[in-house]
Amino acid sequence: MHRYDRPLIAVALCLAALAGFVDALGFLSMGGFFVSFMSGNTTHLAVAIGSVDPAPAWRAATLIIAFIAGVMAGTLVAHAVPFQRKPAVLAAVTLLLTAAALCHMLQFDQAALLLTAVAMGAENGVFQRDGEVTIGVTYMTGTLVRFAQRAALALVGGDGRGWPSYLLLWLGFIAGALVGTGIFLLTGLNALWIAAGICAVMTATVARLVRIR
Repeated sequence: MHRYDRPLIAVALCLAALAGFVDALGFLSMGGFFVSFMSGNTTHLAVAIGSVDPAPAWRAATLIIAFIAGVMAGTLVAHAVPFQRKPAVLAAVTLLLTAAALCHMLQFDQAALLLTAVAMGAENGVFQRDGEVTIGVTYMTGTLVRFAQRAALALVGGDGRGWPSYLLLWLGFIAGALVGTGIFLLTGLNALWIAAGICAVMTATVARLVRIR
C-alpha cells in the first residue's frame, strides 16, 4: 500500500469506508449475513450445511456466488480499459449500487442485496496490478494481518513501511460501518442511494486524478 501516493491511498480509505457502509446495510437487512465479508458467509455456509439447514446455506451460497461474479466483472472491466481501469471499475460499482437501490424501491430486496454483493466484489478491481489485487478494500482480515506484520517488522528495525496505512484502512471500514448502521436505522435500504451517490462522486474524483497524471 505504501507504493501508492497519498491521493490514491485516500481513495482506498474512502473505498474501505464505502464497503463498511454497504456491509452494515447488508448485515442488518439479512440478520447476520454479509455482502462484502465472504469469510463470514463461508462460515455461515459450513455451519448451515453441517446443521442440515437449507435456508441459511442457500443465502450464504448465493451471496458468495454474487461476490465472485462481481470480482470477475471488476477484473474484466479493468482488463478492457487498462489506462482508465480505476474510474471504469468505480463506474461499474456505481451502476451496480444504483441498480440495487432501484430494486429496493421496486420492493425486490433480495435482488438488491445480491447486487450489493456483486458491487462489493467488483470494488476490489480498483486496485490491482498484473491481474492481482494490491489493496483489498472489502476484506479486513488481510488488512489486519498486513498491519500486524508491518508493525512487528518496524519494532525490530525491519521494513515496517505502510503499517499506518493498513491501520487507517481498517479504521475507515469501521467508520463506514458505523455511519451505515446509523443511516440504516433511519432509512432502511434507502441508504443504498447514498452509497451509489458517494461512489459516483468517487468515480468522478478518480477520473480527474487519472487525467492529471
